[in-house]
Amino acid sequence: MSKPNHPRMLEDTEAKSVVRNLRVSPRKLNLVAGLIRNLPASQAVARLTFSKRRIAHDVRKALESAIANAENNHQLDVDRLVVTRADVGRAVVMKRFHARGRGRASQVEKWFSHLTIVVSERAADKPSELAGEAA
Repeated sequence: MSKPNHPRMLEDTEAKSVVRNLRVSPRKLNLVAGLIRNLPASQAVARLTFSKRRIAHDVRKALESAIANAENNHQLDVDRLVVTRADVGRAVVMKRFHARGRGRASQVEKWFSHLTIVVSERAADKPSELAGEAA
């Protein structure tokens, strides 16, 4: 016998990707994740492509993975995807030492992070709603 299937935690209109053990501190990764929260997926990919931060490349790969999961596994429309969540979590911390003067040592902490990106399909905008907002 095997274990029963785990119920799906996301809605039917959502897809996610998870990256574990990224070699960057959660504080720095959260700055990049904050750039893409609540943006349409195409704008988020463009913003990450031209970001100067080193970790933006890995975040873009995770976002593209979430988009591919939405398209291939859940048959969602790629043009209507929005980044609803970009969660950053703390992973392991490697502890190293740095030699100091007089035979002493200081501790150096090398932080790792987890990243979870959830994209969801938003409802199609009605033309009458757009005309009402513009007026």
